[in-house]
Amino acid sequence: MRSTGPSFHVRRGRGGRRVISPVLASVALTSALTLTATACTSGDSNAGGQSSASVSASSSSGDGKFKIPDDIRKKLKEHGIDIDKWKNGAWRNWNKDDWLREADDFINPIIKGLWNPDRMRRANDPDKSVDSNDLSGDQGVTDRTPAPVDAKAVAPTYHANAATAGKVFFDSPQGTMVCSATVVEDPAHPGKSNLIWTAGHCVHAGRKGGWYRNIAFVPSYNDLGRTAAQLRTATREEVAPFGVWWADWAQTSQQWIQQGGETGGDGAPYDYAVIHVTPEKGAGGKSLEETVGSALAVNFNAPAVPKVPSITATGYPAAAPFDGQKLYQCTDRPGRLSLNAADPTMYRIGCTMTGGASGGGWVETGSDGKAALVSNTSIGPVSSGWLAGPRLGDVAKGVYESVSKKFAGQ
Repeated sequence: MRSTGPSFHVRRGRGGRRVISPVLASVALTSALTLTATACTSGDSNAGGQSSASVSASSSSGDGKFKIPDDIRKKLKEHGIDIDKWKNGAWRNWNKDDWLREADDFINPIIKGLWNPDRMRRANDPDKSVDSNDLSGDQGVTDRTPAPVDAKAVAPTYHANAATAGKVFFDSPQGTMVCSATVVEDPAHPGKSNLIWTAGHCVHAGRKGGWYRNIAFVPSYNDLGRTAAQLRTATREEVAPFGVWWADWAQTSQQWIQQGGETGGDGAPYDYAVIHVTPEKGAGGKSLEETVGSALAVNFNAPAVPKVPSITATGYPAAAPFDGQKLYQCTDRPGRLSLNAADPTMYRIGCTMTGGASGGGWVETGSDGKAALVSNTSIGPVSSGWLAGPRLGDVAKGVYESVSKKFAGQ
């Protein structure tokens, strides 16, 4: 699902491919925003090609009002950011020269109440697209195009049937956008993970852009499976029954930052990201894993594609014929897709999910009988019918372990 502007036109890639990108709708900010936490600390680029970025919570005074330490204000100003102006809407300035791009530039202050039910609901207006899915120009090992597999609705409550799934909301130069994501285990905090897995293009625009803003995760979004009409009057607690969790650390591959493109699959074999989150209501309570009651293991040594019997992809598709409000899944035996002989071969399955499902987890049940995340939705044809996701190897493992280690002592 490719990123499109408010006019909903299509950006086509090679052979009709497009990034399964976040679907968007330009939405005006309608309420006053209160900054509750912020900071910017310098991340690092570690082994395995990963890139990092961070934010940490600010301190709070005894009167319950959040204070922004002078040293944090200074660090933000080094990036040309005045935190008072930022919280009052300066984050909507996407001047190319000011768009933070590098691995250690990520800034994501919590803006309390920004993601209200209406803003979340409207962040999934579908675009329209028609194109072919010819892949004749690809190099390397590419299997025959899979037959489409109809996406099946997950029965509500989603928490009971897919507790690790949720939606990622964020702002981009084109408007308010949405992806899907999965709660995953944290080796440094067994049973108490605050990590989610999504696509790299759901946090960073790739080679022609930088970090997105106001990134937040809502586990079990619309848990009861309400219709779009019903959601117009839903409360925030009904839309986000397990809370809104803000990114305080986002990390993707250096390959995605350097190569990632809006269409055509550029950088797609490395299109993944790990996000550490903190609750909007403030830290100190239960972890995300404890809150939702589950987290998936991540398998970086999944069998070769021909040996995987089936994969189940989960997400919130938003482009027609879907509306982004309900959770769906596709299950299929994966084939291989090679975009470049020098890059890892990707998984590919038949699936009719569309924009908004991007970043959603791909799960395989191993020989030990345990389910594990082995990929995430990345690209597909403009005309829909199949999805492709990166195989998770050493680079992905480096991203994952680096985020875990950053928070190991906290």
